[in-house]
Amino acid sequence: MDERVGQNSVPPAGSIDKYKILDVKPMRSMIPVFSMSPQAPISGEYPSGFNPFFPFGGPQPAPPRVPATPAPLRAYRAGETSGFGNKKHAASHSKSSKKKHVDRTPVVYTDMGYLVGITPDLREDGNRDVVNLILMTFDALRRRLCQLEDAKESSTGIIKRADLKACNNLMSKGIRTNQRKRVGLVPGVEVGDIFFFRMELCIVGLHAQSMGGIDSLHIRGEFEEETLAISIVSSGEYDDEAEDNDVLIYTGQGENFNKKDKHLTDQKLQRGNLALDRSSRQHNEVRVIRGIKEGANQTSKIYVYDGLYKIEDSWVDRDKSGGGGVFKYKLVRMPGQPSGFSIWKSIRKWKAGFPSRTGLILSDLSSGAESIPVSLVNDVDNEKAPAYFTYFQSLRHPKSFNLMQPSHGCNCAKACAPGDLNCSCIRKTDGDFPYIGNGVLVSRKQLVHECGPACQCSPNCKNRASQSGLKYHMEVFKTKDRGWGLRSLDPIRAGSFICEYAGEVIDRVKLSQLVRERDDDYVFDTTRIFDTFKWNYEPRVLEEVSTNDSGEDYAIPYPLIVNAKSVGNVARFMNHSCSPNVFWQPVLYEENNQSFLHVAFFALRHIPPVTEFTYDYGISGAEGSSAQKGGRKKCFCGSSTCRGSFG
Repeated sequence: MDERVGQNSVPPAGSIDKYKILDVKPMRSMIPVFSMSPQAPISGEYPSGFNPFFPFGGPQPAPPRVPATPAPLRAYRAGETSGFGNKKHAASHSKSSKKKHVDRTPVVYTDMGYLVGITPDLREDGNRDVVNLILMTFDALRRRLCQLEDAKESSTGIIKRADLKACNNLMSKGIRTNQRKRVGLVPGVEVGDIFFFRMELCIVGLHAQSMGGIDSLHIRGEFEEETLAISIVSSGEYDDEAEDNDVLIYTGQGENFNKKDKHLTDQKLQRGNLALDRSSRQHNEVRVIRGIKEGANQTSKIYVYDGLYKIEDSWVDRDKSGGGGVFKYKLVRMPGQPSGFSIWKSIRKWKAGFPSRTGLILSDLSSGAESIPVSLVNDVDNEKAPAYFTYFQSLRHPKSFNLMQPSHGCNCAKACAPGDLNCSCIRKTDGDFPYIGNGVLVSRKQLVHECGPACQCSPNCKNRASQSGLKYHMEVFKTKDRGWGLRSLDPIRAGSFICEYAGEVIDRVKLSQLVRERDDDYVFDTTRIFDTFKWNYEPRVLEEVSTNDSGEDYAIPYPLIVNAKSVGNVARFMNHSCSPNVFWQPVLYEENNQSFLHVAFFALRHIPPVTEFTYDYGISGAEGSSAQKGGRKKCFCGSSTCRGSFG
């Protein structure tokens, strides 16, 4: 293809009124569209109480609206419309457009990156470990802010957007990575990574625009300053054609899009559109993030990084609603990259039952015990199924201990309300409700007290998060080198409940026998030594008095050993990893004046679909035990921090 888009280029078939973007003046003859001043006011609106933040050295102001002048479609100049517009309407639109007052209160920069281990060098260029750390830090802070909002304890008033507050807080304190803009790959971000908030894209350097769909980079040449598009977010707000796995027809930004005004004006060849046009000529790599509506809440999106694309074609089209002209850009995915968006499309077909899943052995391994079927899949070899076991959702023969003081559970009429200190269950957690929306755990605790059968609250109370069975479409699958494993067909947010470790409760004598017989592959022992890690938010970032420095050290009232070889649920298939994406949390609830301990698993970080669940099996701490002497097993997790063995 010629470097410029020529008249002989043919638009995609089946479209109407498509014309090429042609004969744009050389960049050196244009007034720069992007201001480089860090003092430029930010565009867009922010909720009250939030200062605008400047992710990459300062935002660019939106230029004033200029009345559209009808012109031949082959004679665009920078800043002109795409040519379909109505002059009278454009003029009236310009008159009614007024600059809104922008709060320019400076953000006071305080370098607190040392709190989570972010050095100045890592702020500029990150790696995989740093990206994971930043995202975990962000979500921990966001969960805490949601908890404060739910309990109406925040001293700053109602927080409408905890994600904005968390991002603003971290960026102003230097807790971020990949701050330096770049074309192409972003260190530490992998194709297929998922993000539940646009702010997450900003703090890891994947896409700097917290609201805009096109991010660009200024290139200073010998005679001119150019702008290149370096990343785009296709979130479905415009008329993008995004169903193809490797081709995206992306709609430009600007005037045309206005849900409340049907008399839409033409888009202009300026700002992001101009950057995309320049990239179509330079053929530089553009990062593509796709916004996908998933689950019951169709108003929210999950953002999936789909890798690097190049712009192969561009033209002008009419908006599908019959409005003004829009710019179209054809982006083609570069070959040799891991699967990203294509995985999501395959999952939708599998869930719909068409076509039949390759390697599907059973549609429901639980035989109806779970409300959501658990599929069994093997596309690796000819093994038909794992060894026989009885599917059971919780603990068989659980051990209990008597409470020091009699307890009759809470007396909440419907569901326990965060901040209600009249609730006896909330008082047991020092007044902090342990979960926020969708059963997401706020912080790791020494012990999480949930409502039990003796409580008067409803069965759907959020403080029963670990008692309602599976919430995601699980899949037991055959791995290449570690036997059977467990994964989900759904995206999972950090802090979400995965499952309980179900099985038969045994004593220490029985465990010793299993160890001697090398038959302890399906044993979970709470007395093992587990690597320490920090998952909770850092109180000093919120200028709170530190109350949870030791809150992540478990305080288990009695040892719990569970054998899932003969009786168990999907948890028995989770493999070990020295860098896991799942952690366990002791959970306690009461019945008949007795307390029962359970082991619940939660997502350590966001987990994309068909990503294997792993947790740390720990190491036996009993001195002189056969496990410590020779019972450890070789680890195949492949992590950069692999210990080499476990058990």
